[in-house]
Amino acid sequence: MIQGSVAPGFERVRDAFVENLTRQGDAGASFCAYVDGVEVAHLWGGEARPGVPWTADTLACGAAVGIGVAALVAQRLADQGKLDVDAPVAAYWPEFAAEGKGAITVRMVLGHSAGLPWFPDPELRVRLDRPETLLDSEAILRLIEAAPPVWEPGTQCGYHTATYGWLVGEIVRRITGKSLGTYLRDEITGPLGAEYWIGLPEAEHHRVAWMSPDPITDTDQFYKFLNADTPPGKAMFMSPHRRFGDMIRDGMNHPTFWRAELASRNGVGTARGVARLYAMLASGGELDGVRVVSADSTARHIEVQYDGNDFIWGNPLRVGLGYMRPSASVGMGPHDEAFGHPGFGGAIGFADPVSRVGFAFLPNRMVLALTTDARAETLASALYACLKPAA
Repeated sequence: MIQGSVAPGFERVRDAFVENLTRQGDAGASFCAYVDGVEVAHLWGGEARPGVPWTADTLACGAAVGIGVAALVAQRLADQGKLDVDAPVAAYWPEFAAEGKGAITVRMVLGHSAGLPWFPDPELRVRLDRPETLLDSEAILRLIEAAPPVWEPGTQCGYHTATYGWLVGEIVRRITGKSLGTYLRDEITGPLGAEYWIGLPEAEHHRVAWMSPDPITDTDQFYKFLNADTPPGKAMFMSPHRRFGDMIRDGMNHPTFWRAELASRNGVGTARGVARLYAMLASGGELDGVRVVSADSTARHIEVQYDGNDFIWGNPLRVGLGYMRPSASVGMGPHDEAFGHPGFGGAIGFADPVSRVGFAFLPNRMVLALTTDARAETLASALYACLKPAA
């Protein structure tokens, strides 16, 4: 059953959402869109867990959607003059300079060119399919400090699939004295009334939808691409001899995974919460009287740092200071000025400052592809078809 509402003139969006849940076989999902700071669609339907309907309060893990949120935290600190993106990371985190990392800048970290997509971990102390290993943040930070760069920093761009969250998180903690998740709640999502967490409180665990892995993740063909010995598998901190589907079932659906703070992998929220963040950015940094960042800072942080093939995954990539930009791999509506971040499996949140759109789609049936998710594309096409031609 589809629930929620659309504003008059946006009925096509409801039709597209229905199509996703029927023809495209979604188990459950939620969608929300804002235009000019006003909510024009908020829809949900299907099952959050077997036999449990998706409701307006259901939370979903958007995986790397959280990288865009972490980028927003860094943007706010830079906008306030507390973070210099061209300073060495070691200026804030002195121990980071070990093993030839002293020249790595915050800009390199935010733009995925720092050369730290993984770190040596011969004892397998950190594995995403063993979520209890994600709670020992001090041990993880020591491993990062002791790691040499995989490539010469600043010379390649490779998606820091998991390490992005630890790197940005520690920079934020060194500056503010708060974890990234706590700072996010205190300074951004709390004032905005946006339900999105990095480090989900136990009291909210009952609201989380269970993720369903794409069947391809259990095949031999996919295992050859993503296993503990391939670059993508190293970046995902895969356990030896385990398949990606196992990581979804044993990792992403485990309460300990939701509780850990790893912005690049386990941000949890509602589609409305994500859409409010991007509606704020699309509206110049302010929503409902709450200013989070300046419009000028957004222009600086979405400036493309790299445009080419990803060193690790091989797909086309256009990236700013954490925010992804439209590319052959990531669609965000018709305007090149859009920015945001997709999540592995089909989730996405983005802002379009031209049409002043904030967009968020959170499904629990994961579909893996190196191009834009068809379900998100269906919803975006319907949304833009409802806008005035001038948009």
